[in-house]
Amino acid sequence: MWFTQKKSTEQDNPQVLLDELDSNGIDLTIEELIRYQTKSSLINLAAAKSLHGKMSGNYLARSKGRGMEFDEVRHYQNGDDIRAIDWRVTARTGQTHTKLFREEIERPVLIASDLSTSMFFGSRLLFKSVQAAHVAALVAWHAKSRGDRIGGVVFNQYAHTELKPRSRQQGVLHYLHALVESHANSAIKSTEALDHQQAKLAFEQNCARLRQLAKPGSLVYLITDGYNLTDEAVRHLANISRHCELVVCLISDPLEQQLPESKSKISVAITNGTDNDGDDRQQLILGDKAIAEQYHQQAMALNSTMEEKLTKAGARLLHFCASEALETQLNRGVASWIR
Repeated sequence: MWFTQKKSTEQDNPQVLLDELDSNGIDLTIEELIRYQTKSSLINLAAAKSLHGKMSGNYLARSKGRGMEFDEVRHYQNGDDIRAIDWRVTARTGQTHTKLFREEIERPVLIASDLSTSMFFGSRLLFKSVQAAHVAALVAWHAKSRGDRIGGVVFNQYAHTELKPRSRQQGVLHYLHALVESHANSAIKSTEALDHQQAKLAFEQNCARLRQLAKPGSLVYLITDGYNLTDEAVRHLANISRHCELVVCLISDPLEQQLPESKSKISVAITNGTDNDGDDRQQLILGDKAIAEQYHQQAMALNSTMEEKLTKAGARLLHFCASEALETQLNRGVASWIR
């Protein structure tokens, strides 16, 4: 189910919450992402039990094989597997050598962060794009603590940045700096008129690229609001889920789910454009229960359709709201990270 935001109390002062998050809710800084290094225990990225095919490392993966990485060669000894003989070294030295392998104890964690124009919206605490970055940071820091390699894609409808999986802290910082830089560039672009078709096509293309980057056995996180999801994008995601563990984090804002309450009827203008002459201008009446219910039902229908498509594609869904601190939602158990 999608979140409904609880009513504000005196303790829920937005500025106090923003200060705690080291954020202004709109822009993104490396400092606010680094703070999640101490919050990594909030989640658990253990491989899902439904994955099949054992590897020699810590995880159950969809890929088949020994799950071993080449380490070194040494002289052949009685009892060594003849299939591991290194014939090139043997021919060069004139003595039989065998390959040694080490257990594979890490897996790639790919994080795809959607910073499209629709993500630059927030009605209460954070922009959806900022919350998406917080989720990505938390996943990255936890993956690092497990010894996994971190990489992925940061994209919008204009450009994307690919980051090959890296191990240790450098992998995390590489991704976080890419998030901050891409977020700043996307924020500038978000003031331009929104081309819906371009945004949907770009989303499809980035899902296709993620499909190429995701090696069998990888853990793949897609963080988005789902507004640009198409059937073609779903097809790419379904292909990813056949060989990898796919988790889709859907970021929402309360205003996208239901209209604000009003004791009196107020007419407001809304637009999908970037100024007062934007396209798709409409009038809404706040305080009209019938209109509010219709708005809510339409939003829930769109959410349900999107969830159904993603679930059929084999994705596990997690929902996060931009109007509440990430750790508050996790502590309350809103998202089922712990298996």
